[in-house]
Amino acid sequence: MSYAAVMTHVQADPEAAPRLARAVEIARRFDAALLGVAAEMVPPLAFDGGFYSLEADWMTAMRQTIEERLQRARECFRAASAELGDRTSFCCGAQLPAPAVAAASRAADLIVAGGAPREMHDAYRDVSAAELALTSGRPVLVAPPTAPPLSAEQVLLAWKDTREARRALSDAMPFFERARRVVVAAVCPRADAEQARIQVGDVALTLQRRGIEAVARVVEHAQPDGFQILSQARLEGADLIVCGAYGHSRLGEWVFGGVTADLLSQDEVYLLLSH
Repeated sequence: MSYAAVMTHVQADPEAAPRLARAVEIARRFDAALLGVAAEMVPPLAFDGGFYSLEADWMTAMRQTIEERLQRARECFRAASAELGDRTSFCCGAQLPAPAVAAASRAADLIVAGGAPREMHDAYRDVSAAELALTSGRPVLVAPPTAPPLSAEQVLLAWKDTREARRALSDAMPFFERARRVVVAAVCPRADAEQARIQVGDVALTLQRRGIEAVARVVEHAQPDGFQILSQARLEGADLIVCGAYGHSRLGEWVFGGVTADLLSQDEVYLLLSH
């Protein structure tokens, strides 16, 4: 199996350059097409001050600024992806970026997103990996901005017996097939450990039937969270964690955190999220 087309959100900002570089590397690894999407929207005015001429001038200036940024994004994309030749395409427009990328992902097999989000997230300019995982229907590879290129020789599949985890198992198969070893790991309370061993054993066997070197691990912990998964990835030497994203209500994740939120808050390893 392979990915035939990789997509990423393109911005001209210096902090977005690593994301684009990782997308180029992934496209090269899988001999895939690379699709770039740039989108921004003018934010609405917070209030109507009655100065219609000034407000119209502001809107015109903002539209011009966005057009210039989109053009710079196009130039950055062309320069970064030149080695891929005719296996690239780019589109841009004045629209909200997250819905634009999610909609355009109908043409892609994998989305490369930025990790460790900005302190000030601007929905009119930026795209969050969490939103893409929830709305795109595509696997999302979250690339830490300061991490080295992804090797994915050692991969950790964080297992919980949910629909999202089974989707991640399928979505990440191109990485699994190229890995030296895949660790199928479950972190759970002691009371659930016996059942978890059966589950991770089944998943490891599924991978082994495809000729993939896979081992099963169960880590007992009274209060499982994403940081125990990250710790296990360190122990295994894995620089990619594959997991199902937001296995229960998004409201519950927002209020209480959750494994997905924990993993998205770190900038050490790559994540592949499926929902």
